[in-house]
Amino acid sequence: MMRDQKRVAYFCMEYGLDEELALYAGGLGILAGDHIKSAGDLHAPLVAIGLYWREGYTIQRIGEDGRPYDEFVERDYSFLHDVGVRFTVHVQGREVECRAVRCDRYGNAPLYLIEPVHEDFRWITRRLYGGKAHDRVAQEILLGAGGVRLLRELGIPVDVYHFNEGHAVFAGLELIREKMRDGLSFREAWERVREQVVFTTHTPVPAGNEAHDLGLLREMGASVGFTDEQMEAIGGSPFNMTVAGLRLSRLANAVSRLHGETSRKMWEHVSHAAPIISITNGVHPPTWQDRRIRTAYETGDREALWAAHLQAKKELLDEIEKRTGRRLALDTLLIGFARRAAAYKRSDLVFRDPSRIGPLLRDRKIQLVFSGKAHPQDEIGKGIVANLARISREFPEAVVFLENYDMRLGRMLTRGSDVWLNNPIRPFEASGTSGMKAAMNGVLNFSVLDGWWPEGCEHGVNGWQFGDGYEGENRDEHDLASLFAVLEGEILPTYYDDRTRWVEMMMASIQMAERFSSHRMLREYYAELYANDRTERAVS
Repeated sequence: MMRDQKRVAYFCMEYGLDEELALYAGGLGILAGDHIKSAGDLHAPLVAIGLYWREGYTIQRIGEDGRPYDEFVERDYSFLHDVGVRFTVHVQGREVECRAVRCDRYGNAPLYLIEPVHEDFRWITRRLYGGKAHDRVAQEILLGAGGVRLLRELGIPVDVYHFNEGHAVFAGLELIREKMRDGLSFREAWERVREQVVFTTHTPVPAGNEAHDLGLLREMGASVGFTDEQMEAIGGSPFNMTVAGLRLSRLANAVSRLHGETSRKMWEHVSHAAPIISITNGVHPPTWQDRRIRTAYETGDREALWAAHLQAKKELLDEIEKRTGRRLALDTLLIGFARRAAAYKRSDLVFRDPSRIGPLLRDRKIQLVFSGKAHPQDEIGKGIVANLARISREFPEAVVFLENYDMRLGRMLTRGSDVWLNNPIRPFEASGTSGMKAAMNGVLNFSVLDGWWPEGCEHGVNGWQFGDGYEGENRDEHDLASLFAVLEGEILPTYYDDRTRWVEMMMASIQMAERFSSHRMLREYYAELYANDRTERAVS
């Protein structure tokens, strides 16, 4: 138990706690949900701050034209209760009165969700990641400045402010403003604030590192009275939220060892930035691990483990049939792939050599099940989803695309697949926690050496790698050739001809996955990030 540790306020734009509470878009939110669930399990002194998204994230379906379309509906979250305090922030020169509801329904540490009191301002928190730049800035004002003011109204003492991704950095500006109100200069206040702040960066993909025009921030009220010169000193011009996070914190972390190396190179040009250490992500076992799998693993009963896996696979096949009308085969290798639709994840890589994939599908050697959403404003991502849906129509008995990916479907896929495929362009996958969920259910990872997998992979023992970590020219062709070499030369023979070895690999996978739990991750955050009082690079 961790009751005597430092008191942490954890800020994040999204939280994935349960599919009924649609306050998440993807991996960032699922990670945040697992983080605060482990904090609840371990009785850590942590509270979480987020926004109350009335319509949540998109419900995404495939239209008759084969392309995804988005639906938004107001959700019924009547089980969330108003905590009874009111506070204000300023958005576009107008005073916005805010309230908060509390969620601890899922065994998680207390989560406070902010929204405007009056309907005139509810546009700010209507949809997660909805709207344009001014909407995003307004949302981040509520999360950052609003989050600090909520903590003050609730009387919650805080030792450490954890900004999980750049969306939360306006909280740092509010903390500086508080200290300047008490008589400190801007530079003195900034340095004092750094002693209390830690920051997590999540992606080496440029689009994931948000930046805003200083004029827009001034217009929206995000600057909380600071001059453009002071804002530029913190975040540059344009104001980069990740740069600001690095300059507002005493210490920062990346989310895997490889991501740490990538991030240190990526941000080495930023002056006065916090050092970046690595704390590899983890996932919450009670949420993601099938109890039947866990029981069989703990008893060491290989036959029971295989039987439990087949039960989970049958449940997935039943769900596929219910959703699509197609019945896949229980005795054919099932490869799962479920990710946010982003170009660097290369979801269609396996289809780029028809001469290799075609016979495997037609001869029923493999089956492929895909799922994932595109951001509502991402036309490239929607094209990726449309392409997967088109391929599933081309091979209706062997390829399936499941629309409207959510946590429930994520659990079924990472429990019921035989193999979990992952082929991002290295080193753009910061971590990739779906593979951890698969691993703890004995679903064998088949992945390039990116994100967390270099730390977990023992090739041919607990899963397989392909591509050998290659980052040079013609990497798509290189990785694709390696993918088929391992699939045809190692995976298929083991699955069809050596069940004993396959089940031993499942056991090894589950054992390996114990190193990638969110309980381990949270303990590392407390030991390496929260309890570390260093401010290694002073403000100058």
